[in-house]
Amino acid sequence: MFFCSAIFAHAQESGARGIGRSAASSADVTGNTEITLADSGPIHAARTFAFADSASEWFATYQMPPGGAAAPPSPVQEFPSTSFAGSTGPTAPRAAAAQKRSKSKQSQFGVGIGIKASTLGIGGEVAVSLARRLNLRAGFNQFNYNHAFLQDGTTYTGALHLQSVEFICDLFPFAGGFHISPGMLTYNGNNVSGNATVPAGQTFTLNNVNYISSPVDPVKGTGSLPFNSKVAPMILVGWGNLAKHHGHISVPFEAGLVFQGSPVAALNLGGSVCDSTGVNCRKIAGDPTAQANVTAEQTKINNSIVAFKYYPIISLGFGYRF
Repeated sequence: MFFCSAIFAHAQESGARGIGRSAASSADVTGNTEITLADSGPIHAARTFAFADSASEWFATYQMPPGGAAAPPSPVQEFPSTSFAGSTGPTAPRAAAAQKRSKSKQSQFGVGIGIKASTLGIGGEVAVSLARRLNLRAGFNQFNYNHAFLQDGTTYTGALHLQSVEFICDLFPFAGGFHISPGMLTYNGNNVSGNATVPAGQTFTLNNVNYISSPVDPVKGTGSLPFNSKVAPMILVGWGNLAKHHGHISVPFEAGLVFQGSPVAALNLGGSVCDSTGVNCRKIAGDPTAQANVTAEQTKINNSIVAFKYYPIISLGFGYRF
């Protein structure tokens, strides 16, 4: 205190004489705190306090009124000091900012895995975040289902086989969960197969023509419904991010279409048919009229499924990001 009072009196005396000079003194007040005092000008003195301790590292310049009258100091300028050992000065904020940017970049990269149920089957997938708004996703789907039904007097035992492999690019235009996802079925093994049987003496219809299955050689055959395109483009829209940047759990939902081309039914019948009286039986393979009616029935089936060239997709899944 005595030292600071002496410097203050010295500055006041120099100001009264109007001598433009500068004096500076410093002392260690509290450990690593420095106080620098300087006077300038003939009518007032300036006080510059430099706090270099770890709690505060700012220079503040205050104007003292002429005559040294006590008055609350008025800050004129503030600027950050240089960095000291053990301090949290400007170097520390820059380092913190750099660390934050590094963590942000790291958070942009993520790997997520998931399971899902969709109209393509039950499957799994893995997603990798390539950028903040871009994921690359790969997955597979598989499902089998058997079903028997009766149509036009013919019993069909059908088997649905769903099997596919997909690669998808997820685009997040609004940096949220909403995404637009063009992709590709790199393997499309979806198909339907089945067997057809007509009990002996049973009446059935081919192309609106009634026949009776021969009591001796009943009608039987096979049918298949494959999709022509083994590779098919697809487009999806949905909500959810399997490789999300924050958090670990996601429940993605998607809907879209696969452009796989129209499936083509193939119907092959054997055995013998009889006319409506139950007599005059003949082999289907050797009867041009019966063969023409089989072909017409096959065409009717294909016309009824032409809309499936755009295969609809609805998917709901559960994912975890590492």
